[in-house]
Amino acid sequence: MVYDDLKEYNGQKYMGMTVGGKHKWNYPSGVWTEEKVAPDKWAFTFSSMKCRNEPAPESSGAPVDTQYRWCILAVQRSRKLDKDTYETIMEGLKFKIAHKRPYWRKWSSEYPDNPSDKQRITAILEDTLERVKEGGLTFLQKADEYESSS
Repeated sequence: MVYDDLKEYNGQKYMGMTVGGKHKWNYPSGVWTEEKVAPDKWAFTFSSMKCRNEPAPESSGAPVDTQYRWCILAVQRSRKLDKDTYETIMEGLKFKIAHKRPYWRKWSSEYPDNPSDKQRITAILEDTLERVKEGGLTFLQKADEYESSS
């Protein structure tokens, strides 16, 4: 199947990468900035170019200048190695909130019949909360295992 072919997964129609497909990305010069905003809470930004680990197949993927908005729910584990260095691993889920093709005036979430960013994020958080209560998020279980082995 081609990237823009209409696909179906569990009754949901979609376009883009086939469910089950994998990418590996390199973030060669990422910058993570954080600010402590409460005793156990930090606000952060991360910025970087991301580059495919392997070249993309010809005629695959979204057109150049397509933009995306993502919601990332993750657990970050880190271990201090010396006074200036931490090893860090982040595991989680990434959800597409909206996209904007190069020739569109608006984001997909701004067109009629599409959920708004707020509606999409609310649905993601509500579904995730249910899964956490049921014990169904494996990245949270891995984080618990990591912390108990430290």
